Amino acid sequence: MSHNTFGHLFRFTTFGESHGPLIGCVVDGCPPLLDLSEADIQVYLDKRRPGQSRFTTQRQEPDQVRIVSGVMIDEASGKQVTTGTSIGLIIENVDQRSKDYGEIRHQYRPGHADYVYDEKYGLRDHRGGGRSSARETAMRVAAGAVARKIIPGVTIRAALVQMGPHKIDRAAWDWAEVERNPFFCPDAGAAARFADYLDGVRKAGSSCGAVIEIVAEGAPAGWGAPLYGKLDAELASALMSINAVKGVEIGDGMAAAALTGEENADEMRAGNEGGPVFLSNHAGGIVGGLSTGQPIVARFAVKPTSSILTPRRSVDRFGAEVDIRTKGRHDPCVGIRAVPVGEAMMAVALADAYMRHRGQVGDASARWPFPR
Repeated sequence: MSHNTFGHLFRFTTFGESHGPLIGCVVDGCPPLLDLSEADIQVYLDKRRPGQSRFTTQRQEPDQVRIVSGVMIDEASGKQVTTGTSIGLIIENVDQRSKDYGEIRHQYRPGHADYVYDEKYGLRDHRGGGRSSARETAMRVAAGAVARKIIPGVTIRAALVQMGPHKIDRAAWDWAEVERNPFFCPDAGAAARFADYLDGVRKAGSSCGAVIEIVAEGAPAGWGAPLYGKLDAELASALMSINAVKGVEIGDGMAAAALTGEENADEMRAGNEGGPVFLSNHAGGIVGGLSTGQPIVARFAVKPTSSILTPRRSVDRFGAEVDIRTKGRHDPCVGIRAVPVGEAMMAVALADAYMRHRGQVGDASARWPFPR
C-alpha cells in the first residue's frame, strides 16, 4: 500500500491498523532544538479520544502517545528537545473487539472501502477497516501537534458548524463555547439542538454528517506557491485526505459563485501597522495560491458514518447478494471527532508551507509599502 505520507519539507508517514497492536507515525523535517514532550502532543489527542460522551464511539482507547525517537534532553536548558532527525510516535491499541466484525468477513459494507480495497489489493482487513479506519487519524493529530511547534505564531482553531441539516447561528459564535460542549460547537443554542437531534439518530441506529470550519490566524502574507503549489490546493488536499470527507471549500467557497465581482473582491486600505487592511475576507485568507495575512478559513463536509444498524443491500466477495448490518461501536456522527483532526491537518499544511517559503525566500520581513 503506497501513499502513506503527507507533506514535502515537513511531512509525516502513518502506519498501523485499527485492530492491530498499535498505530504510529514518523515525522520528518522537524527543525532541531524545539521543546517537545509527550504532554505537548497528548493535549490534542485527548480532544479526539473516543468514548468521552454518548455521542461518540464507546471504544475505550486512552490514546497515550509515546515518543520513541528524534528527541533528547538539552544540557543547556534541561528540557527535551527535537534533534532534527525523524520523530517516531506510537499509540498502543488496547480495546479492539475484532469479533464484532466476524459476520461481515466476506461482505461489503455500503459506503465503506471494503469492495475497493478487495478489488485493488486482493484482500482487505475486515477488522474495523484496517487502514481505512478513522483510527488512523489519531496519528495525524499527533503529527499536527509537532507541526504547531514550527509555527508558534499561528493560532489554529476549529468548530463544528453544521450537523445533518441543522446549522449554527453565526451571530452567536463564541470560541469559548467550543470547549464547553461535546460537539466543539461555537453556538450554545445549536449545541443543545444537536444533542436532541443526535440522540434520535443514535437511537434509530443511524448516523448523520457534519460540517467543520477551521480558522488559522497569524500566518503572514506570502506562504504557498503560485500555480501547482497553491496554499489552498495543499490545504484542500490535506483536508480531503481525512476519512469520510467529501467536500472542502476555502473562504466563501461554493457561495462565491453567487456573488458579483464587486461583492467578492476583498477591498484594501492602508493600515497603521505595516500592512494593508482588508475590508472583507471572501477569499479565506488565500489569493493566487498565497496567504494574504488574513485569517485562513476552510470548511470540510463529513459524510454520515457508513457503519449503521439498519440493514442495507450489498454483495459479498464471492458474488452473492446479501443484506448487511454492522455491529460494533461506531460514531453516530464522525464529524465530532473530526474537529481536532481538521486542526491537525491545517497545522501540517501550514508548517510545510512555512518551511518551503523560508527555503525559497528566507526569513524576509514584510516588504509593503515599497519605496517609490
